[in-house]
Amino acid sequence: MDQNRIDSLKKNIFHLFYSTILSRVLQASLLIILANYLESENYGVFSVILALTMVMGFFTDVGLSNTVLREGSKPGEDIPSLFSSYIKLKFGLLIVTILISNVILYYFYPNREIIQTANFLLIPMIVGMTLQTLSITYFQLEERMHVVGLIRILTAIFQLILVLLGMLFSWSLPFISLAYGVSYLLGGIYGLTMLKKELKRNRFFHFQRKLLKGLTSFIISGLIILLLPQLGPLILEKTVSFHELGIFSVAYRIPSALYQIPGIIAGAFFPILFKYYNANQLAEHLKLNILQLKVMSLLGMLITIPLYHMSNLIVELLLGEKWLSVEMPLKILSLLLVFQSISFPLADGLTSKGLQARRTYIQILTVILGGILYYFLSLQFHIKGAVYTAIIIEIFSIVGFWALNPCRLIIALKFLLPYSVFFIGSLTVVNHLFASFPILAAIIHLSLLFSIIWLDGELRDKVQTFLNQHMKWKKRAEYGREKF
Repeated sequence: MDQNRIDSLKKNIFHLFYSTILSRVLQASLLIILANYLESENYGVFSVILALTMVMGFFTDVGLSNTVLREGSKPGEDIPSLFSSYIKLKFGLLIVTILISNVILYYFYPNREIIQTANFLLIPMIVGMTLQTLSITYFQLEERMHVVGLIRILTAIFQLILVLLGMLFSWSLPFISLAYGVSYLLGGIYGLTMLKKELKRNRFFHFQRKLLKGLTSFIISGLIILLLPQLGPLILEKTVSFHELGIFSVAYRIPSALYQIPGIIAGAFFPILFKYYNANQLAEHLKLNILQLKVMSLLGMLITIPLYHMSNLIVELLLGEKWLSVEMPLKILSLLLVFQSISFPLADGLTSKGLQARRTYIQILTVILGGILYYFLSLQFHIKGAVYTAIIIEIFSIVGFWALNPCRLIIALKFLLPYSVFFIGSLTVVNHLFASFPILAAIIHLSLLFSIIWLDGELRDKVQTFLNQHMKWKKRAEYGREKF
């Protein structure tokens, strides 16, 4: 990997890291505030509408952003012309999506409260998501992640301000939902303003058909990626009460929001993985993908450990006694952070080397399995059945993505086996010995986690190189101040 790529990757990860942490802290805070304001039943209704909106929002993109990244990463590509085609397709899809979503609401959700809430949330949020995707895709392609981070931070700030304003004036659920949706719209308008400054050449009448090449696989794959986290609320709405759905949604959305922290690594690696494959640098592609797996999984473990061991303390501190029933679902679902931090880079490894169809096969099977298990296990075991379904389908994804990778043996030896054995073994031992002392268990487990960095020689060398560079930068800065 050349030094310019390494420097670009580090800089992009840094920008995405601080921006994602800040935006997710704001959104997690909003989640906690909303849970207390809406109560479990109303929060269940809100979760169903939000899940439906996220799914419908996908149809304004249908995987086009991935084809833009694929085509735009090729040498000599005319980016303004490419984005002109992308913008026309996006706005066409937006109009169709809004029309279809209204038909779905009136035919499949006869509940008046759900329809009213959906009307206030869906349109501004879908329009905002469309505008944000346009700008985020452009700046991701240009590897200017600081702009991507700024768009996300501003959206989270708008979200927090508008929803808090609604709570201050005791708005009902539909108007709180409107405030939530408008925050996405404001973030999208800002992103569009930034994009307009970049794309000055007018290519409105030109359309690049190559954007549609291989789009079917991206459509299926992208829909499934979005559908999986929304599958629970959409199905549980038919099998359990809104009170139980609210409890599951709170427990599920906490690790889902926190996953965005290791997920930022994927955003920084993805365009570079594409570029290595397009340049036929397959060995570098594999090396980078394994590094992505290690970094993302370690970040996932770092967040999971305190959440798992201290779930009771976290729920009581943040949500209060009325939400204590969230404790056990949250404890189990915290493991999703680790599993998703493994499955996502495994899937990226397939997509970025032209094996999108294999990724799609596994995702289709995962959705089918998830739909069946969510329905029947929640009918029989209620929330507990839903919680274990979420874990089962994520493990199934990991096994599937790994098994269909041509480099599965190298990935297994260099990452999957050692890291899986370490995490499962350390979790079992620490939980068995220190279950009655959650804070101590978290501290000991985190200490064990940091040891794996030194046991992994390749990762240790990269950390030492980074620290040495940091010390050089620090000395140069100190020398500059002294000289001044």
